Amino acid sequence: MQIFKTLKPIALTVFMLLALVLRGQQAEAQTAETLTVAGGCFWCVESDFESVPGVIDAVSGYTGGHTKNPTYGEVGKSNTGHFEAVEIRFDPSRVSRADLLDLFFRSVDPTDAGGQFCDRGETYRTAVFVSNTDERALAENALAQAEAALGQKIVTPILDAATFYRAEEYHQDYYKGSKLIFTRFGPKRQAAAYKRYRQACGRDARVAQLWGDAAAFAKDH
Repeated sequence: MQIFKTLKPIALTVFMLLALVLRGQQAEAQTAETLTVAGGCFWCVESDFESVPGVIDAVSGYTGGHTKNPTYGEVGKSNTGHFEAVEIRFDPSRVSRADLLDLFFRSVDPTDAGGQFCDRGETYRTAVFVSNTDERALAENALAQAEAALGQKIVTPILDAATFYRAEEYHQDYYKGSKLIFTRFGPKRQAAAYKRYRQACGRDARVAQLWGDAAAFAKDH
């Protein structure tokens, strides 16, 4: 009987803690906002922005095209009009849309209209997608500030948001996956293969060359 008396307050405490967690998750879901950007390889953009405090998650996908429910293979053939894009869900009380936009422009080569780094073609172009006039104003301001800081013409367009299609599950969190895959570097765990790809593609080297000390994320790889 004594053990039940002891367990009752413990169970009550556990229940209360679970309720607080669920309440926090519900509040987070209600206040969360999204920012959709295209910055070349979506694995890299996802990896970069999931490291930002205040970002809840980042999802790889496709947007801006004319085909419904496109596959990776279809998008890769550059005949659907889609960008490889990432939908960034964030808590605006912890990180602002303006700050995320500033990070975005300084994490890519926004002077390149033909793709990003070693990834060429319209699938890998940069873009910012907006849903209303307030978002457009913030994006245009971030672009103008980035252009002034860089001293070069930025060609990244600001586009009206279109349907965002989540990419296949094997693309999600690719940068930290543990699956063994075969690459041109030989058999590698997914996370290791991602690091080799990113280095070989020259992403961080070019961002650092372009932005110098203002480069976002390049120093982390």
